[in-house]
Amino acid sequence: MSSIKDPIREGLASGWKVFGGAHAALPSNITCDVAIIGSGAGAGISAELLTRAGLNVVIIEEGQLKSSSDFKQREPQAYASLYQEAAGRQTKDKSITILQGRSVGGTTTVNWTSSFRTPPTTLAYWQEKFGLTDYSPEALAPFFQQAEERLNISPWQTAPNENNELLRRGAAKLGIKAEVIPRNVKGCYNLGSCGMGCPTNAKQSMLVTTIPFALAQGATLLVETRAERFEIANGRIVSLRCIAVKPNAAPVDRAGPATQIIAKHYILAGGAINSPALLKRSDAPDPHHRLGTRTFLHPVAITTAVMPNLVAAWDGAPQSIYSDHFLNTQAIDGPIGFKLEVAPLHPVFFGANLPGFGEKQAQLFRQYPHANVMLALMRDGFHAQSVGGKVELRGDGSPLLDYPLTDYVLEGARRSMLAMAEIQFEAGAKMVYPGHEMAAGTSTWADTKRSIEDLPMKPLLTKIGSAHVMGGCAMAADDQRGVTRPDGIHWQLENLSIHDGSIFPTSIGANPQLSIYGAVNRLAQALAKRLTNKDVVLA
Repeated sequence: MSSIKDPIREGLASGWKVFGGAHAALPSNITCDVAIIGSGAGAGISAELLTRAGLNVVIIEEGQLKSSSDFKQREPQAYASLYQEAAGRQTKDKSITILQGRSVGGTTTVNWTSSFRTPPTTLAYWQEKFGLTDYSPEALAPFFQQAEERLNISPWQTAPNENNELLRRGAAKLGIKAEVIPRNVKGCYNLGSCGMGCPTNAKQSMLVTTIPFALAQGATLLVETRAERFEIANGRIVSLRCIAVKPNAAPVDRAGPATQIIAKHYILAGGAINSPALLKRSDAPDPHHRLGTRTFLHPVAITTAVMPNLVAAWDGAPQSIYSDHFLNTQAIDGPIGFKLEVAPLHPVFFGANLPGFGEKQAQLFRQYPHANVMLALMRDGFHAQSVGGKVELRGDGSPLLDYPLTDYVLEGARRSMLAMAEIQFEAGAKMVYPGHEMAAGTSTWADTKRSIEDLPMKPLLTKIGSAHVMGGCAMAADDQRGVTRPDGIHWQLENLSIHDGSIFPTSIGANPQLSIYGAVNRLAQALAKRLTNKDVVLA
């Protein structure tokens, strides 16, 4: 792979304006048309469209600028340099580990490339409960299509690896529909290390698509730079104060030199934990106490199966098969529905998700080449007992998500474990281990079913993780129900738009990156028209 071009290094050599970290020193003052906080899915789409409109754009990213030359397919290196809190971000009670990106490209740099349009049932719920009448499949379709063409999103054409084939094979024996996942890749080498950054630039993340486009058009990028606080007066943002941070995101000196950014318009796209946190640090107006509330995950339950034949779950496209059977057959406001996928397994990730400790865990780890881990992404936010979490601030101003695992969610975990274990046995599993600290491996479906039904479903005992965070700055037709207007503008701050997953009023019920691309594509096109009177499209 030594002959693969590195678009980031080439761009830097061509004269991109990049400041912070190992690049040029941060300036003390910057004036621009639009300042974008973040560089992930929403930020990247916004940056491309607004630079297409001829606007002077500044992008502020807390993480480092990495490139394919830096991606060595080594977990410790990748987690430390590409993820929030070195892949150790957790909820307040530590019952859920949250994987979020922290580098240029955000989570799009490290996700597993699964790309789904927002489910129609989710959009219908938003229309009914939050007054988002323009958020229909028909209205969003052209914006999804543009994003899909720009980012090469299409169903994966290569045969699934054995890890994914197990889901399809087991589901088929039970009469459960399983389908091929669309992926945002181009010329994929099928390596399986998407979560550590793509070393071949095949993944069409913001790192290699929209951000380079914006920089080539003259945008400025600040890296290892934290957006600390908006200064607000008379219903407008007056300026943004930023500080330098170390590569691990620790502040260099909060009282030291700062960069002041004065923009005509600001776009907040830091993700559904960091975006509400910045507004909270800024004492942003919140008359109805909506900011940071109804922050949703897809809480993920797991089961681990040991198969008789080699699975090699580290090899090949991480996710290529899914099943929505347990979403489509479940009333949206009934017991929690869930989407089924599988996880790619690399040693550190696999070890962190094994139940137990000591010799019990070691015995299971020895089965690593034969292991399959199935995932159930639970659709949270559609039920009276499904209120999600709340973003808070620690004493140092850093964000913390309080996300109590309710009985409603935990019973969903039990139901999903039952579904996954049955599929794994139908696919030929020798043993199945539910994702629970008190669970033992069992060798028959009947024994596993009894075991799961008897487990005490409690936080910290039940293994729950997530890589999808949504909400906290929800869109709604009025400010009593949301923080953000349907056009993406903050209800009380006329020169602030919010363009990330925090605007979603519930979880999506599917991997959210394409939902962000499609929604923000529409919002950013409208914003460009408002600011310049020019029509631009993602192309």
